[in-house]
Parts: sequence; structure tokens; C-alpha cells
Amino acid sequence: MENAFGQPQTIVVLGGSSDIARAVVKKLCAARAHSVVLAGRNQALLDEAAAEARDYGATTTHTVLFDATEPLDAARAVSACFEALGEPVDLVIEAVGLLGKQLEYEDDPTMAATMAIVNYAWPVAALSEVRRRLVAQGHGRILVMSSVAAIRVRRISYLYSGAKAGLDRLCDGLADSLEGTGVTLQILRPGFVRSKMTTGEPEIPFTTGVNEVAENVVHGLAGSTRVIWSPPILRYVFFALRHLPGPIWRKVANR
Repeated sequence: MENAFGQPQTIVVLGGSSDIARAVVKKLCAARAHSVVLAGRNQALLDEAAAEARDYGATTTHTVLFDATEPLDAARAVSACFEALGEPVDLVIEAVGLLGKQLEYEDDPTMAATMAIVNYAWPVAALSEVRRRLVAQGHGRILVMSSVAAIRVRRISYLYSGAKAGLDRLCDGLADSLEGTGVTLQILRPGFVRSKMTTGEPEIPFTTGVNEVAENVVHGLAGSTRVIWSPPILRYVFFALRHLPGPIWRKVANR
């Protein structure tokens, strides 16, 4: 159960080796969180993230392995996380994602499908089980890692951005479905973030680091806003960009 300050004390992270998720978990553990379950595909990276969580104040950590290319296994993975925790879950962070290589993957049906599965199908299947379990316990919060790329899809990343757009829109409806249940959902929309996923990619305006995103997340979790933008100015930038005429958008977005 969240403490008197509204801070989560028990956390499940789907995509626990994500750089952004790790930064968020460290800040939450430094605040009040004491039990964390980290789930992902790489045991070594999960072990590193678990050690970090303990260094920042967690007293109990668990890891769960899953393969995000197997959406039919998502419910099993979520169940394993809840059972490993062994107590009510305050916060579930969904941070599964694959940026991929657009120009290599766009003409490869197998990799194009993999991008859609990892960035959309697996998270949707997992969130269905998360919803069921949190509603049954009567309380809890969900944070879903989307992207500003979901707001208007770019040619140079349409496999990733298109899948994120689908997830972003679905989560808006999922949040509506939770009204009155005691469970809430917030959507995180970061811009370009320096992380291992973006290594080698050229930086763009409003680029941030994982610690800045984590700060925005912690601030957002303390409130009730449905969408957490990082950095916050991107809320206004993309309000304008989403309404640009197509020819102008293509010139701006594909630089």
C-alpha cells in the first residue's frame, strides 16, 4: 500500500533493464519503495538493476524472465511478478520497447512484425493481466512508457512510432476503463533520451538524459495528470507539430 505521502512502496517493472525504468526505480527506492520485481529478457542486466534498487533503499528484490516476442506468455510473466512480490502491488511500470533499425527492418516482414509485437502486442497482453489483477486488489497505479514519437509518426521511425502510437491511444482508453476502480493509469511520453537504446543516434532538440526523465516521472506520479511529458515543454511543441501540414511536417520530421 502507498504510504501516507502517496509514494509507492511495492513496484513491478516490466522491462526492468530499461535505462529509464532503472532511473525511475532508483528514485522511488530512495524515496520509500522497499520491494521491487524486475522483469525482462536479460538476467545479467536484471541483476544489475536489482543491485541498484537495493543500493538505493529497496529491502527486497526479485527478477522474472520473459520474452517480449511471445505475447501469449505475457499473462504468465505478469502473474509471476505479482506472485514473487507476495503482497499488494502499488505501481506497475510497463517499459518494454524496441527501437530497432527502420531502414533495415521496413522491407523485412519478420522484423517488422517483431517491432509490432514487442512495442504493441506484448505490452497490450501484459496490461490486460495487470488491469485484471490491480482491479481485483482494489487499488494500484500503472505507468506506461510511450513516446512523443506516438503523437505524429515519422517516416524514419514508423515501425517504432506506429506501434507506440497504437499503444498510446489504447492506454488512453484503458485509463478511462479504470475510472471508479481505485486503479489509475498514466502515460509517459519522453522525447529523445540518451540511453543504450539510442546509442549512435544523432541528438535532436530537447534531448534529455534518463535522470531528467526520472525526475519528471516522480513529479508526475505525485499528481493526477494522465500524461507525463519529458521534458514538459514537449507538450506545447507537439501541440504545434501535430497540426503542421503534411509537406512541412515531412521536411521538419525527417531531418
